Amino acid sequence: MNGPRVLFGPLVALGLAVSLVGCGEKSVAPAGARIPQVVVVEIGLTDIAMDIELPGRIAPRRVAEVRPQVGGIVEKLLFVEGSHVEAGQQLYQIADALYRASVESAKAELSRSEAVRTKAQLREQRLARLINTKVVSQEDYDFANAELMEAEAGVAAAQAGLISANVDLGYTRIVAPIAGRIGRSLITEGALMEAEQENEVAVIRQIDPVVVDITQSSTEMLRLKREQASGRLVRSTEEMTLRLSLNDGSEYEHTGTLKFAEVNVDESTSSVNLRGVIPNPDHLLLPGMFVRAHLDQGIRKASILAPQRGITFDYSGTPTAMVVGEGSVVERREVETAQAIGDQWLILSGLNEGDRVIVEGLQKIRVGMEVSPVKTSKAEDE
Repeated sequence: MNGPRVLFGPLVALGLAVSLVGCGEKSVAPAGARIPQVVVVEIGLTDIAMDIELPGRIAPRRVAEVRPQVGGIVEKLLFVEGSHVEAGQQLYQIADALYRASVESAKAELSRSEAVRTKAQLREQRLARLINTKVVSQEDYDFANAELMEAEAGVAAAQAGLISANVDLGYTRIVAPIAGRIGRSLITEGALMEAEQENEVAVIRQIDPVVVDITQSSTEMLRLKREQASGRLVRSTEEMTLRLSLNDGSEYEHTGTLKFAEVNVDESTSSVNLRGVIPNPDHLLLPGMFVRAHLDQGIRKASILAPQRGITFDYSGTPTAMVVGEGSVVERREVETAQAIGDQWLILSGLNEGDRVIVEGLQKIRVGMEVSPVKTSKAEDE
């Protein structure tokens, strides 16, 4: 049977030739082909001033919710809403006629108790002189002595009553417990206040200095603690310096310090809460404002920086670098990045001192290809 003839011989020979090329250690350019030129940056070790940027929110240093401690009608409102008030400054005046009357009544009760005590003292003294003459019995003297002790207790109770009445009278003057910026009044003149009511009548916030509440991932915190323990990260001071970036991108002119970190991790976010304090003399920072917090963590010794344009991320998000290895052959390295510092990545693993990272010409190379490297530096790029 005559049919079409299939020529397998040439195809098999061609496939064998391709396989032999693929199994070689590197791609060999055809005779006369030009070796591609790439621009590389040679990796070195350097000390880095570590600065981490974290989200933060402004909160007042101290907050006082003003509430009445006695009830009554508000006679006067004695502050300007939104103004600065000093600690001890009077804010409200409650009608105090009944409280003044209570003070006078307590004074009268104290005078009566003192008179009773004087009477009991005189009787006890008279019987004490007669007890040795047997004119009075021991029982009569003991009874007189007990009456004196009862009278003294009555005086003490009356004194406490007077103190309590004066305290209540003082509470009719509602004063600021702290210095700070007071908000709007939630009650007006003529309104009725109740003793120890649930709702506050005004809120005072101390906003110079202010608190910055910051969140940091527990993973990042563990890494920093390990680097400090190993001696790679060195801090010049005990307290971390705190700087802020505002929502409009501007830098806040004052610096503060990080005061403490929580000892527990938030289960819902796997983050740790930090708190810093920063001056706010111009009251530019307001409670509730979102900011970017920059923490000066110290100097990281013998660190590796790689240009960001030399680090790519594959489909799985793994950062990689193309490196010119021995014999000017291209190698692919998986690296671990920590954070961006300017236009460079801080590299934790995957690159070593002296490695040549390709930053230009990546589109015309592949792993195993021989290239012609041309060195550059960050300074030259700029």
